[in-house]
Amino acid sequence: MCLSVLLCAVACLCAAPGSVCGADRSCADLRQFYTGKGFTLEGVPQTEISGEHLRTCPQGPTCCTSTMEENLAGVSTQETVGLIREAGRSLQASFNSLHRSFDTYFTDLHGRSERSLQEVLSPLGSLYSQNNRLFTELYTNLRQYYRGSALNLDDSLSDFWSQLLERIFKASAPTDVSLSEDYLECVAKQQETLRPFGDIPRDMKTKVIRSYVTARSFVQGLLVSADVVKQVSQVSLAEECSKALMKLVYCPHCRGLASVKPCSNYCSNVMKGCLANQADLDPVWQELIDTMIQVVSSFSTEPRLDVVLSSIPVRIYEAVHHLQDNMDTFTAKVSQTCGAPGEPGTGSPPAQEQRKKSGSLTALEYKPSPTVGLILEMQVTDLSSKLREMRQYWVQLPVALCSKLSAGSNSQDNCWNGITKARYLPGVMGDGLANQINNPEVDLDITKPIMKIRQQIMQLKIMNNRLKDALEGKDVDFQDASEDISGSGSGMCLSGQCARSGPGLYAYSPETNLVGRAATVHISVCNLLLLLPFAILLLQR
Repeated sequence: MCLSVLLCAVACLCAAPGSVCGADRSCADLRQFYTGKGFTLEGVPQTEISGEHLRTCPQGPTCCTSTMEENLAGVSTQETVGLIREAGRSLQASFNSLHRSFDTYFTDLHGRSERSLQEVLSPLGSLYSQNNRLFTELYTNLRQYYRGSALNLDDSLSDFWSQLLERIFKASAPTDVSLSEDYLECVAKQQETLRPFGDIPRDMKTKVIRSYVTARSFVQGLLVSADVVKQVSQVSLAEECSKALMKLVYCPHCRGLASVKPCSNYCSNVMKGCLANQADLDPVWQELIDTMIQVVSSFSTEPRLDVVLSSIPVRIYEAVHHLQDNMDTFTAKVSQTCGAPGEPGTGSPPAQEQRKKSGSLTALEYKPSPTVGLILEMQVTDLSSKLREMRQYWVQLPVALCSKLSAGSNSQDNCWNGITKARYLPGVMGDGLANQINNPEVDLDITKPIMKIRQQIMQLKIMNNRLKDALEGKDVDFQDASEDISGSGSGMCLSGQCARSGPGLYAYSPETNLVGRAATVHISVCNLLLLLPFAILLLQR
């Protein structure tokens, strides 16, 4: 009876994984798996061997040699990098899709506003036809600004109103009175003080600048975000991470537990360690996404983006109409400042014709189509919802990767825990580099962050500040700050046009330079004092 029990026990031990009995377990499954990864069978054992040679996997009976362990470690790293880059490409595609959608909407809105110029301004007669180029140049400047050109929008709009004032005043003068360039320049300078167009230029400037600044900053925010994802997704994994990935993914195969998936908490610790630097993007990333959502919301608040752009021709018409109605008063005030332009002739002055025409005109009122407003609301809703989906990308990335690798929540007692098929006991680490100090799976030096990722964090902070400025209607300078920080060039400009008027970054502070110059002077004086005795000796000779 005792002998039978003993034989049964021995039989069970021989049947168990890691058996040390004479009938060693076959490595046929691993051989097939190994060749499927692109490796040859040279040196691959037929049956289990002792595992004292293993450096990453738990030592014990195994089907893996040192070379196989090294090869599979490389494969696990490549596959994980592939998953990270695939997730990054997917997010980049989402940002690019949002950019195309909004850019198409905004440029179409801009184009329709420009096309309505002739319809709205044609009642002005020759004043419009002879100055058509001035009006189209206004739209050209607005378009170039939106595309990222180094253009001061405030100055551009002021120049437009000054030139328009010059031309209307010249057209209103008697035919035999010659107005010099100096006189017309003096007239143009009265725009701010005499306000010949009423409050329209100031009101229009405030609204147009706010609309174009927020639109431009928003598309730049999308492009910068996509580029940050691209740059960070290309960061190499550390050697410590490669070892942890091998142990997580392929050590079960070497151990004869190919069908056993890693425990979810075990996988989480490995991925949180491998992506600790990436997770440090999370706070500033979420802040940037939130600010972009605020910018999107501003498009539909009064004054709405579509209303501002579509009403530009109407506001110009109203401004011209206002000046024509008050031309006599304005001319009298100009004469007090700029002097008389010359003696009036006997011909019929164009000013009288213009006033006769304008007397029959009525002030236009822009009434936006309900359809246009609906399209804007759809844009705002779609952009906001998709941006919210991206908020937690960096802290959700380990979760997304483990969802493809680890066992489900119902298999936590029968999963690979890094040693054998059993429950994983350690707790899950937090997100970010600082929280990995006690990570049992990935040994990281938390005092040495990855500099490329830190540079991308700075890019996000810079972009976030610019978006906040845009919300306040500030004309922001889109200098490519990446050149100042890292020289990597993250592509923050559209159409190759960037403002380059921003303040430079000094290699040394001005105070340091002053100290350096003072030190140079001090050394020069010392040298002179050392040479003085030799000079005295020479004079004595």
